[in-house]
Amino acid sequence: MTRRFSMLIAASLLALGATAALAGGSSAPFEQYQPDPALRTAPKANLESRVRHACAVIQARMTSATEASLERPCGCYAKQTLRTLDESEIEAYRTTGYFNDSARAKALSALDSCKLQRPV
Repeated sequence: MTRRFSMLIAASLLALGATAALAGGSSAPFEQYQPDPALRTAPKANLESRVRHACAVIQARMTSATEASLERPCGCYAKQTLRTLDESEIEAYRTTGYFNDSARAKALSALDSCKLQRPV
């Protein structure tokens, strides 16, 4: 693998950590987590893409479905979640790499709305 591809994979895994924190209901496991510095300046569309991908990976693990089959519901989830976040919640996500408590509540609501499973 090239260094650039390795960095892309690492960035994707960091994004997964962000959604995993959301999914787990607590940010405590990620307090030592170092977010991808690219989050700071990433356009909102890029944030949506990261959240959508992380959703597909996590939902696939939870349901044994393929990631491809989850593209549409996870797209729903990512769009709805990011659309409902206020600027302070987006800034917190950019800074920490995971959703804060108020953003997490909105994301859980989006999971329900898009008919995705809530993590246990």
